[in-house]
Amino acid sequence: MKEEYQKILTDRKESKKDLNATIKKLKRVTRKKLDDVFHEQHDTVFEKIDCLECANCCKTTSPIFRDNDIKKLAKRFRIKTHEFINTYLKIDLDGDYVLRSAPCPFLWEDDNNKCSVYEDRPLACKEYPHTNRKNMYQILDLTKKNTEICPAVCNIIENIEANFETKTIR
Repeated sequence: MKEEYQKILTDRKESKKDLNATIKKLKRVTRKKLDDVFHEQHDTVFEKIDCLECANCCKTTSPIFRDNDIKKLAKRFRIKTHEFINTYLKIDLDGDYVLRSAPCPFLWEDDNNKCSVYEDRPLACKEYPHTNRKNMYQILDLTKKNTEICPAVCNIIENIEANFETKTIR
């Protein structure tokens, strides 16, 4: 991971700002306004952050694999779905299929942070870090958790906190 991105994660972790208080404030914002704020910040932050210079999500966590994701990847590898599941997946505490281990086995090993199954990657990977989706109010707790993984999410939250301080968000 790029040193600058690691610093963003470390600074957020060491920050005196109360992330729980921020999430609580965000839960009081109207749904449309909340989506608008996140989408605007998502676009702004991703003009500066390149996921290929980080890939911390691929190195430290697992997406949820839905049935369609499993079928698509099994087909790609020309194996049966149960073989794909037995080789790569386990069931987590929530009953979802996730990777057996990190880093993701589909992350290229030569440190270029590219995905070897990019065209067929799981939907959760396509949508990560989920900061440009509709109905952000539904995933504020996930967004909070993603501040531990994704420097872009850290920056998005910091920008939103600054908007609270300047009273641009109510």
